[in-house]
Amino acid sequence: MSKWLPLTIGWRFFRARQSNGFIGFISFASTAGIALGVGVLIVVLSAMNGFEKELQDRLLGVVSHGELVGVNQPIADWHDIAKSAANIPQITGVAPFVRLQGLVQKPGGFQGLIVNGIDINYESDVSSIADYMSADAWQSLAGDENHIVLGRSLLIKLGLKVGDTLAMYTPDANNSKLTSAKSHRFVVSGVYNLGGEIESTQAYVSLNYLADLLELGSAVSGVRIQVDNVFNAASITRDLGFAQEQYLYINDWTRSQGHLYQDIQLVRLIMYLVLALVIAVACFNIVSTLVMAVRDKASEIAILMTMGLSRGAIMTIFILQGALNGVMGCTIGGILGVTLAYNLSAIASSIEQLLGVQLLASDIYFIDFLPSELHYQDVFVVLFMGLFMSLVATIYPAWKATKIAPATALAGR
Repeated sequence: MSKWLPLTIGWRFFRARQSNGFIGFISFASTAGIALGVGVLIVVLSAMNGFEKELQDRLLGVVSHGELVGVNQPIADWHDIAKSAANIPQITGVAPFVRLQGLVQKPGGFQGLIVNGIDINYESDVSSIADYMSADAWQSLAGDENHIVLGRSLLIKLGLKVGDTLAMYTPDANNSKLTSAKSHRFVVSGVYNLGGEIESTQAYVSLNYLADLLELGSAVSGVRIQVDNVFNAASITRDLGFAQEQYLYINDWTRSQGHLYQDIQLVRLIMYLVLALVIAVACFNIVSTLVMAVRDKASEIAILMTMGLSRGAIMTIFILQGALNGVMGCTIGGILGVTLAYNLSAIASSIEQLLGVQLLASDIYFIDFLPSELHYQDVFVVLFMGLFMSLVATIYPAWKATKIAPATALAGR
């Protein structure tokens, strides 16, 4: 007997099953369910990968990987910290900064603002903020003038434009009364367009100007560092901080922006579990389909067994039928998922234009578009999971087919 005979019979049974209306419908439902679960899972994982990539490239490209800030007094010579950082291979950049916090007036109230004094000669080593503003705006921060670069959303909230004067109010250290405040005036020299909360709360000025304004001399508020692996930033920043003699606040991105990464991972896990259950439910339909197919083909199975076909071959026949459902569903779902994942951003943009809505608002989220980053290892894992569940679902009905008694099945024919 040919070793390919069970496969041939299984394929013929599968084709005959499709011609049976009710069994064919359930078979179609199981295939469609697997395809839908696989396709959507690939798209969701690609979207989560896209958010994670944008978090690292965009947000963490601007936010400090790590910061060392003076506790009771500013850092007198930040170059000493830079020399210590040079001994840590994982640190790829060091830059000083001066920070000032205060309030700016906007229609209907006040808006909190953090002004960062930066030195453009070093800032590019730790931040990509220059990529989100014009060259003229970036160069305006090189001198000692009171030029300030605001986020686009904050500029709109304040009703200002480039060239206008911005008044900022800060507490007076020499007066304990809450009504007393100092006023500082800046000239808006440019705008950066990054998106997210940072646009509304962060502004940039020249380090030399802000240091003179705060009478720091050559001292700075703190030092920012960039590391080669953002997930090691906490330990690396801590090691650098502990090596200093001065008391310092040790901060890293996981304290200020870590919740975004954790949210992305949580959504990824939840969606993975939910859609895996969708695929599992679709695979249970394979069980129903095969159980009815076994009952429908009971007499044929009996005849094959009386002709000498082994029980293992009988199992192979029905395992093949269920596996074909899984292969078809995974193939269709894989093609659909990969196609949608590659075009997800364009599709989301088209939906926004068609419905006149914005799916992601830049003043709430750190990006204003739906990103997608397809990883083929995710595709392989999803396809393997779908095929594995499909094969597992075939085992019980195929085993039941081997328990059919030929005499009983033929007697009731």
